[in-house]
Amino acid sequence: MDLGTLGLIVITSLLVYAYYRFAKKSLNVPPRPVRPWPIVGHLLTLKADQRPQLQQWREQCGDIFRSVTNRFFVVFTWDLNFWWSSMTLTSLETHSSKGQTTFLTGQSCSLMRGIVFTSGQLWKEQRSVALSTLRKFGFGKNILAERIQEEVSHYLDHLKNYGGKPVDIKKITIESTANIICSILTGKRFDYTDPTFQKLLLEIEVFFSSNQQAAVVTFFPFLKYLPGHQKLVQNVKSIINIMKDFIVKSKDKDPDDNFIASYVAERDSRIASGETTTMDEMNLLRSVFDLINAGTETTTTTICWFVLYMLNYPQVQKKIFDEINTQIGSGRVPGIQDRPKLVYLNAAIKETQRLASILPQSVVRICSKTLNIRNYTIPEGSFIAPNLDSVLLDKKIWGSDAHVFNPDRFIDTKGHLKKPEEFIPFGVGRRVCLGESMAKTELFLYLSSLIQRFHLLPVHPDQPPPMDYIHGITMIPKPYQLKLIERNHS
Repeated sequence: MDLGTLGLIVITSLLVYAYYRFAKKSLNVPPRPVRPWPIVGHLLTLKADQRPQLQQWREQCGDIFRSVTNRFFVVFTWDLNFWWSSMTLTSLETHSSKGQTTFLTGQSCSLMRGIVFTSGQLWKEQRSVALSTLRKFGFGKNILAERIQEEVSHYLDHLKNYGGKPVDIKKITIESTANIICSILTGKRFDYTDPTFQKLLLEIEVFFSSNQQAAVVTFFPFLKYLPGHQKLVQNVKSIINIMKDFIVKSKDKDPDDNFIASYVAERDSRIASGETTTMDEMNLLRSVFDLINAGTETTTTTICWFVLYMLNYPQVQKKIFDEINTQIGSGRVPGIQDRPKLVYLNAAIKETQRLASILPQSVVRICSKTLNIRNYTIPEGSFIAPNLDSVLLDKKIWGSDAHVFNPDRFIDTKGHLKKPEEFIPFGVGRRVCLGESMAKTELFLYLSSLIQRFHLLPVHPDQPPPMDYIHGITMIPKPYQLKLIERNHS
């Protein structure tokens, strides 16, 4: 951070600091791990990789603690029972909104639209419309599985072209998964080399890797006007412009052809009937933005983690292949109807989601009024950030080997797939991930087909790539290569 930026932070934050320093001194707020810096709070204390730091603070302060950043308390919560408490969930759903980050639009939080960054009636209607429209295009039905299987076929054929040479599969994987949600939204499947499609994917990758810079702009919104942060704002504007082009080209098509046209038809119908509605062009734009981002990055990241675990645990890969070979064979590709048969594969997918924990701070909310939780006062305007690592990686829940990849923890003594209530990679409450059913279908079809067709091998025998990650909005595995050797099914 340059001196000019720091100077602006000091000037604009002085009164806010004084307010929190003196006016809130008597409040019984959650403990803080270290003394905050004047004015900037803990912002300069946070490390690039916050996961081990937050774990250390939890051990020091307990399951609920606070970080002070400019005008916000950021309250980190780690207790699973806290999130399952009906009183807690009711209070938060009634008196909070999902985390709103100013950097997403360069506009004030009050102008946020769409699904992810809204609350109240606007959020309820936009989510309801999106969910009903997505169901119309196959969510939770075999028609979606058929669409995914078609894309998986393109994906596998593309991987075959590498001829067993070393390859980083992330690029082709994100191209493939993005095509599924894009085809639902626009009614069109893109060629992997399409320049607009490639630009969209590049901008999405930049967006998800900008965690630290986004956090700074969120807490100090005026910084978006400085040259050092304009790149982030331009990144989001670039994605938005592509979304606008999608809408222009899709909205006048048959409502049964794509999400965008269906949304427009439903909006027009409600307006014509005199209903009060939040459906408009801006909310459509925001919803498309939210759905493409959510439907692309997380599935791709999970697939890349799964492949990385297969390289590091070859015995698991062999067991999955043996199960596929026994239950399905090689005469056809796996279909969604095969999911109940492949217990060990499903367990390995769940274990990937658990151990990778790609969205540890997946649901951040802002209190719209002062709350009293666990005898602590949470001031109005505070961020509340549950940490899913505390559930998905807790040794008290998963055992002493919680940091080891072990699919067997999801299989009971009778060989059936277990569904532990602590397994919550898609979140909890009414804000649970909208695309959960689509993600589950994608993961099963991509990964079952991948293991059936290819033997996944490290580039250097007996030297698998390390299981390290990059700390961004999602926890992305560090780039790695592998060899995909077609299996001999003769």
